[in-house]
Amino acid sequence: MFTGIVTDLGSLRAIEQRSDARFIFDTGYDTTAIAVGASIACSGACLTVVDKGAGWFAADVSAETLSKTTLGDWRAGTKVNFERSLRLGDELGGHLVSGHVDGVASVISQQPEQGSLRIVFEVPPDLAKFIAPKGSVALDGVSLTVNEVEGSRFGVNLIPHTAAATTLGGKQPGDRVNLEIDQLARYVHRLLDGRL
Repeated sequence: MFTGIVTDLGSLRAIEQRSDARFIFDTGYDTTAIAVGASIACSGACLTVVDKGAGWFAADVSAETLSKTTLGDWRAGTKVNFERSLRLGDELGGHLVSGHVDGVASVISQQPEQGSLRIVFEVPPDLAKFIAPKGSVALDGVSLTVNEVEGSRFGVNLIPHTAAATTLGGKQPGDRVNLEIDQLARYVHRLLDGRL
């Protein structure tokens, strides 16, 4: 579990082709404090550390993950939001995030709005029903509050810190981001649908 509060902005160093792809990441984390087998959210996708060294860690990425997330688009140098997994007793600064990407959202527009950056996203129609005004979403692993929803589009505002400390500040129209819907929305939908 995660909170959607990014604690390191790193990058993809290299991809090694094996039975699964192995992604090697550059990070500012003290990797001596990270165990092999630990989970790290990488722009919203929960990956398992399989190897590490000073300033880097590696994770294996399955074909399923590559096909269902933006990770299949990543190349050496791609900036990546990192968050280490939540420990009992840690501050829950965002909202509960599982690191299981539900789909991919596309940037429709971005523009400055007073002191913040306003971004409008479009999501696949089957996921739009899970997004509500003033609800939570995780975009590239960043916990955000939805401002408004219109059909399959919704808007968020990034404060300057979030724009600078995550990959979202550099997103342009047409860029894709990993989307995780709020877990509560998923269960409420199933309850109302009579399938729980």
